[in-house]
Amino acid sequence: MQELLQFQPGDVLVTDMTDPDWEPTMKMAAAIVTNRGGCTCHAAIVSREIGVPCIVGTEQATAVLHNGQSVTVSCAEGEVGVVYEGVLQLSRETLDVAHLPRPRTKIMLNVGSPDQAFVHSFLPNDGVGLARQEFIISSAIQIHPLALVHFDTLPAGPTKDKIAQLTQHYPNKPNYFVDRLAEGVGQIAAAFYPKDVIVRLSDLKSNEYTGLLGGEQFEPKEENPMLGFRGASRYYDERYRAGFLLECQAMKQVRDEMGLTNVKLMVPFCRTVEEGKKVLAILAEAGLKRGEQGLEIYVMCELPANIIRTEKFAEIFDGFSIGSNDLTQLTLGLDRDSAIVAHLFDERDPAVKQLIADVTQRAQACGRKVGICGQAPSDYPEFARFLVTCGVDSISLNPDTVLKTTQAIVEIEQQMVLSRTS
Repeated sequence: MQELLQFQPGDVLVTDMTDPDWEPTMKMAAAIVTNRGGCTCHAAIVSREIGVPCIVGTEQATAVLHNGQSVTVSCAEGEVGVVYEGVLQLSRETLDVAHLPRPRTKIMLNVGSPDQAFVHSFLPNDGVGLARQEFIISSAIQIHPLALVHFDTLPAGPTKDKIAQLTQHYPNKPNYFVDRLAEGVGQIAAAFYPKDVIVRLSDLKSNEYTGLLGGEQFEPKEENPMLGFRGASRYYDERYRAGFLLECQAMKQVRDEMGLTNVKLMVPFCRTVEEGKKVLAILAEAGLKRGEQGLEIYVMCELPANIIRTEKFAEIFDGFSIGSNDLTQLTLGLDRDSAIVAHLFDERDPAVKQLIADVTQRAQACGRKVGICGQAPSDYPEFARFLVTCGVDSISLNPDTVLKTTQAIVEIEQQMVLSRTS
């Protein structure tokens, strides 16, 4: 960590792994290279948000690369990234997006960083299919919501002093969380207004919440946080409910006070229909009632249970957004945080594709929209082709893949029309 103090804007960040504490440095980096991690690790996810090239899971980056060395990091040559010795010349291709044909399938964006929202809004798009709160919470807020709710009872020490410093203009400490979260989500919603912006409610895991200021006071220690106290299960649990209500206040502020009614909400990791009903009840109590002022509430479709009980989930939610990362993890029985089994993680596995095709058909038969906001269509053109043939309503992409994937989808749809008429 001491070396981070010497890091300069434009340097290449080479490390074993990253975590939320590294994010200020990651924003300065020209590229990121790690020893460990897979396509869904912290470094990979954050680098996509901030538009920085990133290579993960090299196993030997910190041994091979050294301080002061000139290198070129390339992520533009297929599925495997490459680090070249020296500074290479780059070529640039210019595309006139004003005349780019639009496909039938809606092309939406995955957005997490408010700072990038207005830039990304100029890409050809139909809105935001996944606006993540996690980046705002870890970067702009940095404080565990319950540490603000219970600020007066926190033990004296450096953590409490830091929280006091960050919230010095907030006599009512919880309002700091509400205002900062509303500002971040509002910036994303304003950038794309009046297009739909689907905001996923918080999906930090307990180990990630622990990393926030004051988090150690309120979080359990879990052996596998990926399968533990996350998503919907936190919202109604008395151990976290007060924190979730701050989140609800922020979303109500965005829709009611800012007038950004293009914001729709999405519930992640909802294990059962009964759990979904509990979350909807809390949202309604907080003034976010499904159907009022056009509010739509979606469910992340990322557990096999969501697909097995498609029709029941369709009764209480307005649509499904397929999260291919977690769906792959739970279908194949993989811990996607484990580098040991990372080579088995593949959203293109036939079992995963069969589930996606199944839920698309059944949900649409119930009159519900189906989109996908996972990583797969951004990474694999053939997966985008599969989704189009399934007939999904929308595909949400990382901004850096929008143009090439849109072109590919237009071609796929044209081929499908020709095959029907021939």
